[in-house]
Amino acid sequence: MNIKEYISSGIVQSYVMGLASKEEQAEFEQLCLEYPELVAARNIFELSLEKRAFEDTPHPPAFLKEQFINYINQNTTTNQSKVIQMEPAIPLAQSGSGLRWLAVASVIFLLVSSWLAYRFYNETITLKAELQHTKEAQANLGTRLKILEDYEKMVINPNVAVVNLTPMPEKSPASANIYWDSTTSNVYLIIKNMPKLPSDKQYQLWALIDGKPKDLGLFDIKDDHKVMLKMTDTRKAEAFAITVEKRGNTSGPDMDQLQMMGKTQL
Repeated sequence: MNIKEYISSGIVQSYVMGLASKEEQAEFEQLCLEYPELVAARNIFELSLEKRAFEDTPHPPAFLKEQFINYINQNTTTNQSKVIQMEPAIPLAQSGSGLRWLAVASVIFLLVSSWLAYRFYNETITLKAELQHTKEAQANLGTRLKILEDYEKMVINPNVAVVNLTPMPEKSPASANIYWDSTTSNVYLIIKNMPKLPSDKQYQLWALIDGKPKDLGLFDIKDDHKVMLKMTDTRKAEAFAITVEKRGNTSGPDMDQLQMMGKTQL
């Protein structure tokens, strides 16, 4: 047999990759016993596959590599005390290369599967965060649309009275209006220009009824430029006023901190 032509026929690659038929495998293994150059060709091709596999393998995170090395070291230490000498059932050359290829394939499989699991976990966390952000954005958009719808209905409603709030003192740049529907008791505060307060302070809206203040709610000026606020309803009001109070104020208004005031026409 011309062993060089046999090697160049591609039988080596077919055998190593598991593509050869049973007859071709048997013939190949028998010829390996007779031709050392055939064994050498097989070993060279197996080594080239090993090298290519390591080059193409994605780099796993450092902690996976460290865990794998520790696992190998532990198994090596354990197995060294249990070594049993046995006669090889197949030729040494074939057994060594086959075991080497099996070990490499196991390492590749472990690293790739670990890396894929690591990437899948991170991508899942990222997708969950993006989904939550999308839900929050949709909720905020829905709230804004509802406010705009309410504002449109309120502006064209003939029962709604507009109360212009005058800054106190008059040189203050603050500007706001009250839209009040005395038939439904709805009160909306439209903020045009009001400065932000320190974190321990809040604005508070009041309705003056028979000379006595009624709390219509605390509010903050936020960075999202939300200019329309639904306040506590009131059926009666002689005037509306805004003061600056301590955060969470539950007592009466501090008239020394009166910021704006406007009388109703009812």
